Amino acid sequence: MEFIPIKKNLLQEHHFSLLQRELEKLRNDIEKMRSELRYEVDKLTAGQRLDLNLERGRIRDELANQNAETTNLTNKLDREIHALRAQIEAAKYEVIKYCIGTLVSISAVGLAVLRLYT
Repeated sequence: MEFIPIKKNLLQEHHFSLLQRELEKLRNDIEKMRSELRYEVDKLTAGQRLDLNLERGRIRDELANQNAETTNLTNKLDREIHALRAQIEAAKYEVIKYCIGTLVSISAVGLAVLRLYT
């Protein structure tokens, strides 16, 4: 009779130690999965950061190109405006020159006619 409780106690201890080993194994598996999950999340985050930085660099380059193109167009417009102003000034002087010449000619003709009649 004495052996039965000892045997039962030994079985319980054996069963308890098996449960403890199984629990430790599960804990190790969970920790391993956590580690793998952390690694995957870090890898995904790094990939997204890289993509974001590449996109940011591409946008920066595109803005620089557009800025340069805008500057070139502004300079071209300024040159054309200055050329047109120079042409207008030259045309204005030509018109003034011909007006003065015409007035002098008309005055000379008027004086000649006046001399003829007087």
